[in-house]
Amino acid sequence: MSTKRGYILVLSSPSGAGKSTLARQLLADTTLPTPHLSVSVTTRSRRPSEIDGTHYHFIDEMAFLQRRDQGALLEWAEVHGNFYGTPREPVERALAQGKIMLLDIDWQGTEQVRSAMPEDTVSVFILPPSFEELRARIVRRAEDTPDVIERRLENAREEMKHWRDYDYVITNTDLEDAYAELRGIYLAETVRRSRQPNLEAFVDELSAS
Repeated sequence: MSTKRGYILVLSSPSGAGKSTLARQLLADTTLPTPHLSVSVTTRSRRPSEIDGTHYHFIDEMAFLQRRDQGALLEWAEVHGNFYGTPREPVERALAQGKIMLLDIDWQGTEQVRSAMPEDTVSVFILPPSFEELRARIVRRAEDTPDVIERRLENAREEMKHWRDYDYVITNTDLEDAYAELRGIYLAETVRRSRQPNLEAFVDELSAS
C-alpha cells in the first residue's frame, strides 16, 4: 500500500474550554496511530504543575525573538503578555515521515500554520458549553491570580469570534462525547485521499492484477 503523508492537527480553544485535556486523551489512546505532540516554546513563567521540555520549552524573550527572526518557528504569537511559538523543524520532519503532528495553539498561530502549510493543516476549535462554565473551570484550576483570570476571560470573548475559521467545531459539554467527536475527525483525516500520493498508481496496479 502507498505511504501516507502526515498532517498537522491543530486544536484551539479559549483558556479553560478543554483542548489540553482532549489533546492528552488523544495522545493516550492506544487504539489510534500515535500522534506526536509539538512542544511549544514560551516566555511565560512555568506553573508549579508544568515540566520544562514536556509541557513547554521555557525560554527568555531574547532567545525567543532570535528563533523567530531566524525563521525557526512555524508560528508564533503574543498571548496574555507572553510569547508562544511552534518549532518548525520537528513538524516538517514528522509530516515527511507520515506522522500526525498535534498542535495545541491559539487562533493567531492557527492562521500562520494554515498559511504556511495549507494542504497539511486540519483545524479544530473547542467551545465551552457556556461562558459561566468557562469561568468556573478557570477558577477551579487555581493556578492564576484574579487579574490573570479576568484577562483570560476577556481574551476568551475575542478568541471565540474566530470559530468560523476552523474546519471543525466541538462543543465540550461532556468530555467523553467531545473526545468521541475529536477521535472521529482524527481517524477520518488519516485516510483523506490527498494524503495518499501514490494511491492512483496503487489502484491501477490492483486493477491490472
